[in-house]
Amino acid sequence: MQILVEQRTRKNRMDGHDGCLSPFSWFIICLRARDLGLRSPSLFRAMGSGVPEGEVPVTGLLIMAASMMPAYVYVVVVLLLLVVILYGFLEFHFIGDLFRGFRGDRVNLTFDPRSMIYENVVSKCRVLQGRYLATLWLSSPHLQIAFLTLYGRPPVFTYRRQLFSVSDGGTIALDWLLASDVAGGSLDNGRIISKEDITPIVIVVPGLTSDSSSAYVKHLAYKIAKRGWNVVVENHRGLGGVSITSDYFYNAGWTEDIREVVNHLHQKYSMAPIFAVGTSIGANILVKYLGEEGEKTPVAGAASICSPWDLVVCDRFINRRLVQRFYDRALTIGLKGYAQLHQPVMTRLANWDGIRKSRSVRDFDNHATCLVGKFETVDTYYRRCSSVSYVGNVSVPLLCISALDDPVCTKEAIPWDECRANKNIILATTVHGGHLGYFEGITASSVWWARAVDEFLSVLHSGPYMHGQKMESPDLYTPLDSSIDKSPYINLTKDGLVTAMRSRTEDEDIAGENDEQGDIEAEAVSGAIDITASGAIDTPSLMSLRPGQTEDENAGVRTPKDASATSMKTCLKQLSRQSQKSLWLLAYIAIVSSWPLVGSALLFVFRSKLKGVLPHSVRRG
Repeated sequence: MQILVEQRTRKNRMDGHDGCLSPFSWFIICLRARDLGLRSPSLFRAMGSGVPEGEVPVTGLLIMAASMMPAYVYVVVVLLLLVVILYGFLEFHFIGDLFRGFRGDRVNLTFDPRSMIYENVVSKCRVLQGRYLATLWLSSPHLQIAFLTLYGRPPVFTYRRQLFSVSDGGTIALDWLLASDVAGGSLDNGRIISKEDITPIVIVVPGLTSDSSSAYVKHLAYKIAKRGWNVVVENHRGLGGVSITSDYFYNAGWTEDIREVVNHLHQKYSMAPIFAVGTSIGANILVKYLGEEGEKTPVAGAASICSPWDLVVCDRFINRRLVQRFYDRALTIGLKGYAQLHQPVMTRLANWDGIRKSRSVRDFDNHATCLVGKFETVDTYYRRCSSVSYVGNVSVPLLCISALDDPVCTKEAIPWDECRANKNIILATTVHGGHLGYFEGITASSVWWARAVDEFLSVLHSGPYMHGQKMESPDLYTPLDSSIDKSPYINLTKDGLVTAMRSRTEDEDIAGENDEQGDIEAEAVSGAIDITASGAIDTPSLMSLRPGQTEDENAGVRTPKDASATSMKTCLKQLSRQSQKSLWLLAYIAIVSSWPLVGSALLFVFRSKLKGVLPHSVRRG
């Protein structure tokens, strides 16, 4: 041990230091002594400890060396550990941005390869084709949300309020921001917009417990109004300072209000294209509405920002980790505050004691939303109101933006495949952004998704790819209905395979009813698919009498219906025989598995009879 002390002292002198050893030097000596398995009381005497003669463990030396270190060393170590823990807990990405040279991450676009919306609209949007870099001092989704909620830096302007009464007696506040308002104009003759105005109108649907005064809504409204368009914020029932005037409240799937507002604006300002933008729960409502309406909606284009998509998945996610439970609690406080504003109505329609004791969004939905909305259970409410079930029927150009680090609406709920299968939908996902945050720039004065939506709607409006005027669609897709019990008919081939068969479509039925002269031809076309014994699909020629041919002469000709009936009987017999073969094969497998020797003997004796049942590889073995 004395040798180690002398070596360390000599090294300090060679480095230009005095002969005294620092606490760090003593710590290094102790570590080396422990590695060598040394024990020595002389080191304590050298350190001035006054330890008596005897064997002392090296662990004691380490404790002594550690006790001689200044307090600030431990403070620095503890702070570093806290920084590392908080960096992971709050999902900071500053170091990652630093390694990438603060260039940001590219926007990932998911779409149908045949999509004309991408080829002619999104491909021209520089924002969506570029990168997103979060504000450096907001390089965390949680900081983004905190900054948006507490400050947000919204632009300063004043809305024009219009109270709109819906058919069930409810009242909605429509807050307008006209292009002339941000340009210094004034209202003419007390009217908001002239009926002949062709300026596009953008409807904004806020998120849960949010209204037109929310910072992110103001960012979007101001951005679009600066382009020269008119914006109207459709506040949810009971929000925006308006009382509840009916027994109906809004929820995550309440589409009646947006439907009536869209129809009202389309009828009143028929010359103006109508666009819609939904945020958070408002995005879920908007996409669900677009899926319910299909081709009937007069909306020319839309955007969905940070939608929850699947409420069941989001409900599980928001109770998974500590930080998610914090958001769950914060949302619950907002919902309870909303219920408190309308306590007289809530007390009559819902379980007020349960609302007061609610500690999660699920609790609130159980005691309030399900009772008011007549849902059997909370999960039933979540399933029926999730917009993911309606994505397939969206018929208007729709831009969907979601952040993969959204701490409220998880990326697990994003319907990647459904969006890719719909040629009208463009899904834009970013690595960072948080929930409705997306602040960018040194001063965090700009919101990236607001710029992206503004550019998308502008490019869409300038081209021929907007959704057309309102048109009737006779049969809408209902996501809660199953297509399994609605045919299609089966096509049984000779080898027993079952495949899908095209049935007569509604368009063909309508065409046959409207075309009186072609009744016979339409009937032949409707049965044009004939199932033969070999499984081939034949298209028979149209049945008609040749000149001079009598009906009796034509009676011997098989009609498509007769051929189909005969073929179907043949196919059913083949299916029955195939089922019998399958049963014999299962019996043989059971015997072989239980008694291998018996199975081999049966195979040898009945080889010829089992020729048509067993596979060739089994018979050969």
